[in-house]
Amino acid sequence: MSTAFETLTREPALEDYFGLSDAELRERIEAARRSLGARLVILGHHYQRDDVVCHADYTGDSFKLSELAARRPEADFVVFCGVHFMAESADILKPGDQKIILPDLGAGCSMADMATAEQVEDAWEQLQSIGVLEESRVVPVTYMNSSAAIKAFCGEHGGVVCTSSNAVPLFEKYLGEADKLFFFPDQHLGRNTGVKFGIALEEMALWDPNRELGGNTAEELRRARLILWKGHCSVHGRFRPWHVEQVRREVPGIKVLVHPECERTVVEQSDLDGSTEFIIKTIEQAPAGSAWAVGTEVNLVNRLVRAHPDKDIRLLAPDLCMCATMYRIAPQNLAWVLDSLAGGLVVNQITVPAETARWARVALDRMLAIK
Repeated sequence: MSTAFETLTREPALEDYFGLSDAELRERIEAARRSLGARLVILGHHYQRDDVVCHADYTGDSFKLSELAARRPEADFVVFCGVHFMAESADILKPGDQKIILPDLGAGCSMADMATAEQVEDAWEQLQSIGVLEESRVVPVTYMNSSAAIKAFCGEHGGVVCTSSNAVPLFEKYLGEADKLFFFPDQHLGRNTGVKFGIALEEMALWDPNRELGGNTAEELRRARLILWKGHCSVHGRFRPWHVEQVRREVPGIKVLVHPECERTVVEQSDLDGSTEFIIKTIEQAPAGSAWAVGTEVNLVNRLVRAHPDKDIRLLAPDLCMCATMYRIAPQNLAWVLDSLAGGLVVNQITVPAETARWARVALDRMLAIK
């Protein structure tokens, strides 16, 4: 097998790496990093497994990581240990000819897959056919957890991208200018943000892409201030109200902190809800001895437990809440792509078509303009 310091005479096979020990994998990853030097940046999402994220130059949520990579124009290669839509965002925001690498092309996002560009375009046409787009100004808003094509749709139709951190100010700005928001693909983030903004549940319509008019009447869509796509996060969707009730019985006085991708009833019963960065900061600032049940991905929760031994921190659900698609990226994948790069071979590059990237960047820039 070629070393990280040799010019490759053949393409290394991923299968070659599954017979290596943990120590050998770490050695190969670090050797390739040394070989590539400042030409390489490794990004690790908060939900990534420990034996991968330990090699990251930066950790964070998806958009923060893309922004950090864009601030490293000297880097030729950005290896994004996350999922597909995150690597797309990094490619959209990249400076110059940076190459964005996803260690496993099968690392997708079930939520992002719940809304395709074709489905969103069809829904928009249906709203057009019943006159809603003529009668009202409707702004399409897509969560960061969506494809580049959907971000581009929003950019081209006067819409915007949002994150779980900025959803409330974004709603405030765009509902001040428009009659309705069409929010996809996560119904729960949209619903929870709408409630924070003061929109009644009766003023929200749920759009099922598999049904005519999303399963609504034309009048319901005209009346709605917020149209929510029928999508959800497979991790945060596993938390249930009974988890909250159970942990409160087991630990009197415990605080429940959840992500706004959780269903409405879970958020209602929690003490606090907010983005991944909000969750991390809340735990960091909590007093010693305080008890917390955290409703988010298990790798992040376990990392918080280790980082704050002076606090009682636990996963809200008793079963494993892991992002299975994120977990597809293993040290073997990382060692393979880094060895390939060090040997002069670019593998698993993520490239967003130029026109798609242009319109997606418009939607992202509108988000960044919100203060």
